[in-house]
Amino acid sequence: MDRGRLSTEVLQKTSPDYGRKGGPSRGPHGMFLRSSRWRTKDGGGDLERQPKSDRTLLDRNEGASPIPKQKGTCTGKKPECGKSFTESEGLYPRTHPVEKPYKCTECGKSFTRSGRLRSHQRTHTGEKPYKCTECGKSFTDSGHLRSHQRTHTGEKPYKCMECGKGFVYGFALSLHLKIHTGEKRFTCPQCGSNFRYSSTLKRHERVHTGEKFYACSECGRRFARRWTLISHRRVHMGEKPYECSDCGKTFHQRPHLVVHQRVHTGEKPYTCADCGKTFTQTAHLTVHRRIHTGERPYACTACGTAFTTGTALNDHQRTHTGEKPYMCLECGKSFTQSSALNTHRKIHTRENLYSCFECGKSFTSGSDLTSHLRIHSGEKPYQCSECEESFRYSRSLALHKKVHQKGKL
Repeated sequence: MDRGRLSTEVLQKTSPDYGRKGGPSRGPHGMFLRSSRWRTKDGGGDLERQPKSDRTLLDRNEGASPIPKQKGTCTGKKPECGKSFTESEGLYPRTHPVEKPYKCTECGKSFTRSGRLRSHQRTHTGEKPYKCTECGKSFTDSGHLRSHQRTHTGEKPYKCMECGKGFVYGFALSLHLKIHTGEKRFTCPQCGSNFRYSSTLKRHERVHTGEKFYACSECGRRFARRWTLISHRRVHMGEKPYECSDCGKTFHQRPHLVVHQRVHTGEKPYTCADCGKTFTQTAHLTVHRRIHTGERPYACTACGTAFTTGTALNDHQRTHTGEKPYMCLECGKSFTQSSALNTHRKIHTRENLYSCFECGKSFTSGSDLTSHLRIHSGEKPYQCSECEESFRYSRSLALHKKVHQKGKL
């Protein structure tokens, strides 16, 4: 073999994936680097296999420096290429077509190694030969079993160098790092919103398309996300597995419990950069910001009316469809909104009623009590701009304005 020039066979052995059995090496931010297992002998072009102890590019505890990269020239299947590269970059197998001689007879998918083909074929046969001794769960691939076993041992070998958070899987660390870099490279073509992950973008796009794949078998209500359907089913079963240790209130979903607990702690971790107002939930902050931006991303396809939240749009669309999915189990009355049903239920339960201290009359909502108190106080806060007549209720003013509009016709 000519010194200073690498043969095709040796170049293939320098590929980062060639014959890999051990785990990857750590690099900046806790990322794992691909390392070459071959190095030049005596500074020349011939290569020898590195001892296993020398293969780690960056020691995870002591921060050792990377092994110097060795330069070479592409002499692969395309001799006209001649491009130079460093062997640890692994550019050669990426820039030229990779031969995949092992083909699945079931689906036609091809692989570079027979072992990968065997693992793939188990997806067709259903065979799962690798079994966890702790919980009995089975897997098609030994690597999947090793990763799963970390859930029992608590091992999290993939560490973020920015915040120290550990992860069971390398891909989870890669996704986490985007939080620190602020990278959001997935953009919605409809509204321009940016997202860190493609999966989040796909879920967001359903807001515009109206797609709801997951239907409740009890009431027929449809949802865009599977976990939302799972949480919704607990409404029918009456299941509320998450209990507040402070007041005993129970919830269908754990995130709802976490948010509720901030009522006791007084924590409001989300702050508006424009006005300084704080919120207990990031979703509330997102909706609030639209007051400053004027953004109304949720538009009704029937009449074009736009809304700041998807919930408001869903409630509005029922005015077109006539749908009233929220039914009172006591009297059978139906409502377009769940909040209206909750208010109505107080009539039957007499729970949390708002009583007038003047006459003792009770109301199901605080706003109804406020309106009622104007009878006693004589307050009429709604004034007509045409004739300056005042009214106790906003609906009364709206009806009055129609008198002026008819006079102008």
